[in-house]
Amino acid sequence: MTASRIVVAGSLNADLTIYCERLPAPGETLHGNGFAVNPGGKSANQAVSAAKLGGDVTLIGAVGNDANGDMLTASTAGAGVDVGNVRRVAEPTGVAVISVDAHGENSIIISAGANATLTPADMTPSVFDGAGVVCLCLEVQLETVQAAAQAGHDAGATVLLNLSPYAPITSELAQLTDVLLVNSHEASEFLAGFAMPTSDAPVSAWRGALEKFAGRGLHQVLLTLGAAGSVVLDSTNASAPVVRIAPTVVDAVDTTGAGDAFTGGVAARLAAGDSLVEAARYASVAAALAATKKGTQTAYPSVAEVAARL
Repeated sequence: MTASRIVVAGSLNADLTIYCERLPAPGETLHGNGFAVNPGGKSANQAVSAAKLGGDVTLIGAVGNDANGDMLTASTAGAGVDVGNVRRVAEPTGVAVISVDAHGENSIIISAGANATLTPADMTPSVFDGAGVVCLCLEVQLETVQAAAQAGHDAGATVLLNLSPYAPITSELAQLTDVLLVNSHEASEFLAGFAMPTSDAPVSAWRGALEKFAGRGLHQVLLTLGAAGSVVLDSTNASAPVVRIAPTVVDAVDTTGAGDAFTGGVAARLAAGDSLVEAARYASVAAALAATKKGTQTAYPSVAEVAARL
């Protein structure tokens, strides 16, 4: 089967990362033990992950006329991503300030910069022609995300929405979303405080969440649980509406961008024709391997690396 094209629309950021023994408490200053500037941004990360995993990827976004913009376009293009629809603008390239502790956990603050200039007008229908998967997140304006979802829907693509960083979405965007990807915290917020089952809960405990999502018009949901794996909630699959995906155990060095590696892996395998469960299992390995190295895009595994672990 020939894989269909993937369109990723959204953010590109320069990641300014400080490594430290632990994350600082409010008002506290700590000494770091390393600093790096790396290419990042959720959409750029997802595009690179999907491309490294064999996807034919087009990225729509905006960067500044600055060194960070040069770095980001070089990194994404170097991974095989089509960057012909990444605009250069007067505003500075978006930035993420990241702290990573000795256990690989992180805290992140983003400044949109050029990402805020991306508008619905950038979602040219012709760019979406022939796309099999459209991959979106919420690091750009919601109206832009919805325009991309509409363009993907009109093109007959599977619209994959990563509800991160969390923000409420319109009912129209929910209806345009074919697969929703969330973590447990985001899922609880989206479902108005609904208590998610614990990571060790039996499969049957997830049926309440399945019904809640279906009530919001979302019938296929991938819910990530960090080191505990993930859960596929699929109300369209009568025989297996809830499937637990076991974690891939690794020694984590830096979890920054691991969720984007997961999203990119899902997009790549859906574009290749895998089922949602198959895509989630594959992406789980990709995300785990990404966490074994520092950084984001440079840490993302290749097809061969994932195949070796599978």
